[in-house]
Amino acid sequence: MMADMPYDDMDETQFEEFCFELMREVGFVNLDWRKGTGLVASPSDSGRDIVAQLPREELDGRQYLETWFVDCKHYQRGVPPDKIAGLLSWATAERADVALVVASNFLSNPCKDFLKSYEVNNRPPFRVRYWERPNIARLLEGRDEFINRYLRTEMRIEAEVIEAEQELFDRVWYNRKMILEERLAAGDASFSDAVIATMRAACREMEAKYGKENLGPYSDFEWGMVSGKLSALRWVLGDEWDNLDS
Repeated sequence: MMADMPYDDMDETQFEEFCFELMREVGFVNLDWRKGTGLVASPSDSGRDIVAQLPREELDGRQYLETWFVDCKHYQRGVPPDKIAGLLSWATAERADVALVVASNFLSNPCKDFLKSYEVNNRPPFRVRYWERPNIARLLEGRDEFINRYLRTEMRIEAEVIEAEQELFDRVWYNRKMILEERLAAGDASFSDAVIATMRAACREMEAKYGKENLGPYSDFEWGMVSGKLSALRWVLGDEWDNLDS
């Protein structure tokens, strides 16, 4: 087997979604994922998992759209011939331009022989194509952004990044308010009673949310880590470096 692919640990539905997004990435338009149910394997796709169109242009400049019927097969072993018969039937009935099988690994040799025989004996009005593991690997070359966006499950989703940024913001904010409490205790009278009361109420909310024991005081090293993490997450979310406003 070739090197690991990003979809190896996906289930059938996730692999279909991967195929859908990959086709969009390489230039297909008007995509329709025909899953139709919440089941892992959908009985409602009518012999094709995806219907998509590929923009084409002839030498004279005429532009048109090719209609592709796509059947996605997430198999550990070779795809057998009987598993693609539905795709060919529907491509014939609905006059597709191309019938495409996307296999997470390979078509079996009997399946390839069946396709050759089908084309010779039936002369279908559509072209038959199949993408196997090496074809998909070539399509993914140079598409690191796509892989990061859709396939690398170890990557943090944006909601997790935002949640972590909020917690670090709260920790920085709370620590600065503890410094302000020290100033008040030393006699600083530059803040109104209303401002002090609002600040203390917000601090109590932070303590209830995170636990007072988890909000410092910090050593110089710990404070540097908290500040650095906040700056890094804000940069990931689109802010400038070193923004530690709270």
